[in-house]
Amino acid sequence: MNAPEPLPDDLPLVLLVDDEVRSLQAMRRTLDEDFSILTASDAEQARDLLERHAVAVILCDQRMPGCSGVDFLKQVRERWPEVVRIVISGYADSEDIIAGVNEAGIYQYVLKPWVPEHLLGTVKTAVEASNLQHGLHRLEIDLRAGTPALRARRTEKLREARNVFDFERIVRAEGSPLDALCDMAARIARYDLSVLILGESGTGKELMARAIHYASPRITGPFVVENCAAIPDTLLESELFGHKRGAFTGAVEDHIGLFQRAHGGTVFLDEIGETSPSFQVKLLRVLQEGELRPVGATRSIPVDVRVIAATHRVLEDDVRAGRFREDLYYRIAGVTLGMPPLRERPGDVVPIAERVLADVAQELGRPSARFDDDARAVLMSYPWPGNIRELRNEIGRALALAEGPELRASDFSRKLLEGQTGAASAAQGPRALPASGTLQERLDAIEAMVLREVMLRHRWNKTKAAQELGLSRVGLRAKLLRFGLEAR
Repeated sequence: MNAPEPLPDDLPLVLLVDDEVRSLQAMRRTLDEDFSILTASDAEQARDLLERHAVAVILCDQRMPGCSGVDFLKQVRERWPEVVRIVISGYADSEDIIAGVNEAGIYQYVLKPWVPEHLLGTVKTAVEASNLQHGLHRLEIDLRAGTPALRARRTEKLREARNVFDFERIVRAEGSPLDALCDMAARIARYDLSVLILGESGTGKELMARAIHYASPRITGPFVVENCAAIPDTLLESELFGHKRGAFTGAVEDHIGLFQRAHGGTVFLDEIGETSPSFQVKLLRVLQEGELRPVGATRSIPVDVRVIAATHRVLEDDVRAGRFREDLYYRIAGVTLGMPPLRERPGDVVPIAERVLADVAQELGRPSARFDDDARAVLMSYPWPGNIRELRNEIGRALALAEGPELRASDFSRKLLEGQTGAASAAQGPRALPASGTLQERLDAIEAMVLREVMLRHRWNKTKAAQELGLSRVGLRAKLLRFGLEAR
């Protein structure tokens, strides 16, 4: 087997083990923006990579030829106990996974079909757990070295964390609507209040939650993330609150839940609006009493955590409809923050796009790139229904197609050039019709849309645009003047 290519030193190393090539490719696409990735198709290849690389996290499929995922992770636990272990399985494998989860020391299991955001969040949390283990080891060394060394390392780590997750790192333009929101979040961060963050998918709710944690007195504690929509209720309770040995078939050892792991820190519950009423009752008791009872336990365990929850739903409407408990709503909504979508803060689009462009260029190994004026105009005129995730996808596509260091409007997808969303395009055909107006007004709107898209694609070259549209240069110029498109 050939030696792997050199890996970046500044990214955590994740090993993916699966005998299905498509599954490995899907996981790599989900994770390779944030981690260095190694892949193996069987246990033998994985062991060879573990021997040669300092792997932080390993994701292993349960069903593999010759050796199941759980059996392989048992071997990993014995030989490389510092590696955080995650197993991926189908629903049919859940009993086998539960039976071996403690014996193999599995940190977490992910059910198929997995959601990219949940898989990414799970690995990020696992890396934090790995860093915490190494940090504890370093602290033990410092304790032996004496108190001054310990204080110096603690101060260094706190400064580093604050710099990485400071509110100023939330990219925005001067005078952005996020300014007031970040000021408010910074003020409430110092107090132990529960926070509810509302906003569409891709607006940066988790980034805001991390900034709150690292600006709070709980900065020295863990920041633990769980996506409540990605795990069935029966597993979510065990994942958050833990379980005792013998609580159910396969529970051969005690399992410490995420709330206990986050003791002294913060728990971020993403998509809390997707939980069932029965789970909401159990969560409410934990938040009210400050203690939890693991599944199968007879005694409660005190926990000291701050809860930050997030959802894309309008929870007040769910409360009125009986889908979400009112008492839990008021418990988690000590302070409510609303993350505005990109379409409500168009001034932020270009600064965010420039930061994303720099990040994506570095990830793709491309030299630094920039947007031309037309590209900036296209970015600002599009409503971005997918918010920052959609923006990142479009920039990645444009960067891959760009021939030089400058990204042009023509490098973007036609959807952006036409200024319409994918939903509008699917529902109304290749071009979205105006919602109202006379026949002539609607025809004029469509004609202006076509002219704008063609001119942007040809970088305002009138000769090429006129040839495509079957017009003379004089006729094209007259239409551009009529629709106010002559000036770029």
